[in-house]
Amino acid sequence: MSMSTPGPERTPSTVKVDKTSGQGKPPVKKATPSRPGGKKPQGKGRKVTPVKVSGGRNWGPIAVAGVVVLIAVGIIGYGVFASVKGSASWEDRAADISGIVDYRAKKDALIDARNHKDGTLTYTTNPPVGGDHNPTWQNCMGDVYTEPIANEHAVHSLEHGAVWVTYKQGLAADQVAKLQTKVEGKDYMFMSPIAGLDKNISLQVWGYQLKVDSADDARIDEFIKALRLNATMEPNAACSSGNTTTGPVAAATGATGS
Repeated sequence: MSMSTPGPERTPSTVKVDKTSGQGKPPVKKATPSRPGGKKPQGKGRKVTPVKVSGGRNWGPIAVAGVVVLIAVGIIGYGVFASVKGSASWEDRAADISGIVDYRAKKDALIDARNHKDGTLTYTTNPPVGGDHNPTWQNCMGDVYTEPIANEHAVHSLEHGAVWVTYKQGLAADQVAKLQTKVEGKDYMFMSPIAGLDKNISLQVWGYQLKVDSADDARIDEFIKALRLNATMEPNAACSSGNTTTGPVAAATGATGS
């Protein structure tokens, strides 16, 4: 009996058979999606480090800005104030000086009088701020008199718009020196000591008076600035060519003036 020789062992085919055509198809590999640049995809679980934000407010710049605003407001406010004050009348500026006495408002006939008279005259205030006076004025071109002068000549100078700076006899030399720097060489200014003064220093123009205790008082400069020439009763009247002597008025000077 003859035996058949077995054939070679068959390897199972991996070819799939199409159900419709019956033809075999090669196995299809699963495509991997392409990525630009060939970069590997980031894992879904990658953690992103959050940016830390400070919880507190930085007050430094805010404080600086606030200070700048306050300074700006102050400068603007002062500018407005200075502008308004600068445009005020000299009477209003005089009224703003603390301690000033406005004798014009009192309407005192003896102070308001402006007649020229010779000889010794009586005044209602010491030093006088107005009233009848000698025909000759006291020279008031920054003159500094070291001895008392006649009221009668001084009042005439006030009528012309001068500031008369007086001080108590015996006032400390340094105080007198400070007053002198405010008067010497300045026209429509003159100064002298006076007896019986109730304050160390007294400033006069026609109808106004200010008394202070010290030559360092800032009101002295305010008084001079506001009232010098402005308080004149005779605009453009001269302050030169006047009497330059000290002491009481003579019985008759023989001089005339406006």
